[in-house]
Amino acid sequence: MKKKNNKPDNHNAEEDLLLVNRAIDGDESAFAHLLLRYKDSIYYMILKMVHNKNDAEDLTLEAFGKVFSNLNLYSPQYAFSTWLYRIAKNNCIDFLRKRKGVHFSVEQNNNDELDYNGLHLKSPLPDPEQHLIMKQRGQLLQHFIDKLTPGYKNLIELRYFKDFSYEEIAKTLDLPLGTVKVQLFRVRNRLYELIGEADVKE
Repeated sequence: MKKKNNKPDNHNAEEDLLLVNRAIDGDESAFAHLLLRYKDSIYYMILKMVHNKNDAEDLTLEAFGKVFSNLNLYSPQYAFSTWLYRIAKNNCIDFLRKRKGVHFSVEQNNNDELDYNGLHLKSPLPDPEQHLIMKQRGQLLQHFIDKLTPGYKNLIELRYFKDFSYEEIAKTLDLPLGTVKVQLFRVRNRLYELIGEADVKE
């Protein structure tokens, strides 16, 4: 990924709103356009928080999964970029809490829900939350996963649907850990290529 500013650009707020409305109506190219516009800035923001490229790649896809699964809850009173940035940041904080034991102070409202700038999501127990995350990943990726080769599909299933670690994938597939990381890097790039192709067809 080419490095950009670490926060999403909101100078195209009106265009973003049009794309959001088209994405809600099922326009694949609008979804692709929004993801490609902001994925680099979201990635580098997350990378600064987790200090791990693989985790940052995963969390970038996951953040967009949450955003696109909840587009119908987006309020135009906020710039889409601001809304996206906030969701990605809080999703990253959740990851750090659960995976690394890091404690952060997160804004909450009186109903004890995370405030994602207009998107209110109740904080569920761990098991339902993991189920929701996997569902969101599926909603974001499934259309493009269907276009992948069988080998790449298997990697995506293990990493994003079964939530395997890199070490678990290596053991399951009897591959060196380095090979797994390289192949996952390639499959993520291929997904972005497919998404980019959808945007070009607009």
